[in-house]
Amino acid sequence: MKKIILILTAIVTMHYCAQSQEGRAKKPTLMVVPSDNWCIENGFTQKFDNQGKIMNIPDYKRALQESFDLISAIAKINEMMTDRGFPLKNLESSLKSLENQSVEDAMLSSQSGSEIVESPIDKLKKVARADIWIQISWKANTVGPKKSVSFILQGLDAYTDKQIAGASGTGEQSFTAEFPILLEEAVLTHIDNFNSQLQSHFDDMFENGREVVLGVSVFDSWGENLESEFGSSNDELSNIIENWVNDNTVQHRFNTSDATENRMLFEQVRIPLFDEKGKPIDTRNWARGLQKYLKDNFQITAKLIMKGLGQAQLILGEK
Repeated sequence: MKKIILILTAIVTMHYCAQSQEGRAKKPTLMVVPSDNWCIENGFTQKFDNQGKIMNIPDYKRALQESFDLISAIAKINEMMTDRGFPLKNLESSLKSLENQSVEDAMLSSQSGSEIVESPIDKLKKVARADIWIQISWKANTVGPKKSVSFILQGLDAYTDKQIAGASGTGEQSFTAEFPILLEEAVLTHIDNFNSQLQSHFDDMFENGREVVLGVSVFDSWGENLESEFGSSNDELSNIIENWVNDNTVQHRFNTSDATENRMLFEQVRIPLFDEKGKPIDTRNWARGLQKYLKDNFQITAKLIMKGLGQAQLILGEK
């Protein structure tokens, strides 16, 4: 009898612990933004000179200032996600934080004049530091006196820009409902499945690491290259770097896409979300580990530059 009681007690305890762990499960941080398509259709774009190539990108600030429907849509999606336990970053607050930065990385240059080129969207992602961006598009439909809203939600990994969740649909027609209510009714039947997709992606990141890209190249002024030999074992620098990446990725998951005497490219690199103390790790923190390793062990100076959240470039030979 005592054995049965002990077994039942153990089962209840395990069930309670599992529920507690589920309750404490980390959720991705989100930020809701208007989709590129919505911004283009409504004229909320700005030109960005990307090394001589002119690009049209969304102008979130002007869209927020001039579109009450956008503010209503973001507020409604924020409310629905908050009710379901997902932490959110506010787009308007993140834009203000971006404006308050006195010095941008894009203004830095190396001694040889190499510049960091980042779009305003890349800069915003660095300030917001959301795991996932939710892009929203919508269209108001009118049939006689009846109104409805069609919508598209896209969950994008902020580090890779890959779509990891999606939902779309059209709400019921109404004679009197206002836009926020029509949007909520249209989204409501899809939101839980959409959230499940977001959480599945984040759970995969938590277990298998965040996907990033690392590039390694050399300055022309440096007298060495990636085939030069370093250390007591006279190992080629490319092997030294690849071994470091192998030792510092989750489950050693990465792909060496390119390797020449002057350039290496590592894709599908899985880095941990948190260090051993529970502190979040981003691409820059992780790549700094390689920068420090090369400096401390082989006296190799390197310049680290970033493009958005998910792409790091280490240029060897100077800063």
